[in-house]
This record gives sequence, C-alpha cells and structure tokens, in this order.
Amino acid sequence: MAINNTVSILSAGSIEPGLVAAVGAYNARGVEQACITWATAPAIRRHIANGDVFDIVIAPDNAVDEFAQQQKVSGDKRVLVGRVGVGVVARDDVNVPDISNVDALKHAVLNAESVVYNRASSGIYVETLMRKLGLHERIQAKTKRFDNGPTMMEHLINGRGNEIAFGAIIEILMFREQGLKFAGPLPPDVQHWTAYFAVPMVAAPNAAGAQSFLHYLASAPAKALFAAHGIE
Repeated sequence: MAINNTVSILSAGSIEPGLVAAVGAYNARGVEQACITWATAPAIRRHIANGDVFDIVIAPDNAVDEFAQQQKVSGDKRVLVGRVGVGVVARDDVNVPDISNVDALKHAVLNAESVVYNRASSGIYVETLMRKLGLHERIQAKTKRFDNGPTMMEHLINGRGNEIAFGAIIEILMFREQGLKFAGPLPPDVQHWTAYFAVPMVAAPNAAGAQSFLHYLASAPAKALFAAHGIE
C-alpha cells in the first residue's frame, strides 16, 4: 500500500502569514509535506457541504462547531491556532481617520466617500457592527464588498478618493508596504476577535499526518511563528 506523505489543509486566509511560516518549518523537517488550500469562511462551508475532503480544516470557532455537529470534523481534537482582531486600513494618500472611540469611528465612516470590507469573517462582523451602530442603511449606497481580503486590498491600492476599509489586522499588515497604511484597530468597545482552530476531518485521507501536523501546531515553536506574524 502506498504511503500518503501529504497533509492537505483547507484554511481561512486571515492567518495566512503565520500558517505559511508554520507549514514551511514543518515541511523542512522532511517527514511529510503539508499543502494549503485557501478559502474564506463561507467558501470553507461550501467545500464541506459539497463533500470535499481534506486532512485538516482551519476555520473560525463557530464554523468548527458547526462542522463538528455535522460530524464532518473531530471537534474534540481541535487545536487553537490563534486569534485575529479587526482594523481599519487606508491608502497612503488618505488622511488617517480618528477611530479611537466609537463616536469617532462613526464620524469617519459617515465622512468617507466609500466604505470597503469583504465577505469573509471580518466583513461579516463589520456588516453586523454597521447595523448595530445604525449606519448600515445610511452608508449602503457607498459600501463596496469583495469576496476576500486580498481582492479588497487590491481594489484599495488602485482606488482613489477618501476610502475607508475594514479587514483582519494580520491581513492589513501584509499590505503595509504596498501603498496602504494601518489606521488602527477597532475601538475596544466594538473590537471583535476571531479565534481560529485547526481540526482533523473525520474522513481525512491521511489521519496520521493530520495528527502529526496538529501536534506541531500546538508546539511552542509553531506558536512563536504565529505570534511573530501578529496572530495572538
């Protein structure tokens, strides 16, 4: 019987820098090779619903709970990868808005020419927040949504005017040297932390490899790599 030395991972993109570093270190050991398929949280749900099978899924905690209830993943074997907050990003040529408190954030959103966010986990929260703050209907005409963070960032880089955008902080930091600047995190009163967990699929083709990679993710060296890339 052929030995499967590949560990297939379906992962949310918000933890990309840390996971890329961790997979690189894991693969350098030469025992097995982990490979990543990136997807937004909604796309991960579609993969699972379609019956697609991977060795490991890395997703927000609520999605992992959902997959465990569906008996698609082994929820009792989950490993915390880290958590990511939401922040505000703007182009280098735009004055950084004051977002130090909720009132300032509302003012910045109302005065922006357009408000930009994605349809991934961070964007889902931002939409909820805009509704909670009574802004959703008021800004709907100038709101722009994109399927994922990188597509949103590309739009912002090539955009014009006074745009304000929201995204996962770790993702924002990845684009800081490409014409964008980090305006800051959401105010503490409305900050949202998304915890990401890695979990093996029940039908994992390489169950042993999945357990090996999960063990590595729980190790101190792996945690240090994620922390070095801004994932708490």
